[in-house]
Amino acid sequence: MADKSPFLLVKSFETRVLGVLSKLDIYTLERAEQKVIKDLKTEVIDARLDIRDYELSETREEQLKKATASKKRLDRVRRGILAASEYNVFTAIDVAQLTAQLEQISENVK
Repeated sequence: MADKSPFLLVKSFETRVLGVLSKLDIYTLERAEQKVIKDLKTEVIDARLDIRDYELSETREEQLKKATASKKRLDRVRRGILAASEYNVFTAIDVAQLTAQLEQISENVK
């Protein structure tokens, strides 16, 4: 995985997280849990788009700005995963693996 671009890493991450979330019937959940799930979905998709924009930046200055924004978004995704785990959406093992993936993505965004 070390030779993959940040976009490919985040795309794989997105597929995994959204795959878990897609199995949930959001309308049977409590409002607070619905909000956590909806927010997490949005943040994961936005993280992919941020990384895409980072990779497509035309100047180094633009890339650095996008890198900062991407890292902030990845941190919000991490917090969303932790919040979702409070509702047993993700196990402790899932949280550890997903957090490690997020760290790897973040490290590749320079």
